[in-house]
Amino acid sequence: MTVTEQNSDVDLAGAVGLLSAAASVTVLCHIQPDADTIGSGLALAIVLERKGIPVQVAFARPDELPESMSGLPGTHLLAAASEVKPEVDLLVTVDCGSRGRLGHLADRFDGARTSLVIDHHRSNTRYAEHNLVDESAESTTAILARLLDEWGVEIDRDIAHCLYAGLVTDTGSFRWVQPGTHLLAERLIDTGIDSAEIARVLLDTHPFGWLPMLAAVLGSAQLVPDSAEGLGLVYALLRHEDTIGMRSEEIESVIDIVRTTSEAEVAAVLKETAPGMWSVSLRSKAAVDVSVIAARLGGGGHRFASGYTAEGDSEYVVAALLGALT
Repeated sequence: MTVTEQNSDVDLAGAVGLLSAAASVTVLCHIQPDADTIGSGLALAIVLERKGIPVQVAFARPDELPESMSGLPGTHLLAAASEVKPEVDLLVTVDCGSRGRLGHLADRFDGARTSLVIDHHRSNTRYAEHNLVDESAESTTAILARLLDEWGVEIDRDIAHCLYAGLVTDTGSFRWVQPGTHLLAERLIDTGIDSAEIARVLLDTHPFGWLPMLAAVLGSAQLVPDSAEGLGLVYALLRHEDTIGMRSEEIESVIDIVRTTSEAEVAAVLKETAPGMWSVSLRSKAAVDVSVIAARLGGGGHRFASGYTAEGDSEYVVAALLGALT
């Protein structure tokens, strides 16, 4: 089976039609998964399993689910990347803005009869046959909530747990919201989930080793006041040796501390994933659309939170970032 080359946007009803008619489904999350992609994938998979539709959920790397997400309902539906079936009736990707963000599992498109993207990134490349992309949505789990309503599916406690995980993390603990965000949160909480515990596990729990790692990273921080057209950039380096023994949760949390710098509109953390290989996280407060900056450097994301990968020594990567901000 080979997916066709035609790409089209679909609405909620169209996406429901594709899911309802599927004989089997593979749901792919992006590499280095966060709670929005995993929460979306598991919520959808729970529904499909209940409807008797064979389903797998997977991501290309790392090899294991981040520990902070291990308590999400539906993890029994996760498959190792090596176990993802080469052929499937419907391939769905969730919270993944481009095919490249699927890592080596992108080749599963070749064995899918048809494909569907569900996402909220403004940088989404519409790489599937059918694309449900709402750039105004605060999280992909928020889109899933509306899709399940369209489908007539009850959002119970297990599904709500998964959806809330993506909502609380992608809104920065509700710092970045829009009309209706808190109403959705209240609806999910009313199912009986422990919202405080979910947020604590996902956002506020780190091992002691995180503290010395954080000290090393913050010691590298540099402020460039005239960058970003005079609005300021603060950046820090996270060397590969400082990440040894650290979970992805600890590594990804650093940007949320660096971004609090009052003198900088834009914050960046350059994370060395291997010698000469970097994963760069970008954040902005209000005036700068960092998804545009990330796109200039081969990445993408949201207006206030984006990222990209880069190669070279730290001086080269920093120089490229400064160039993109001018």
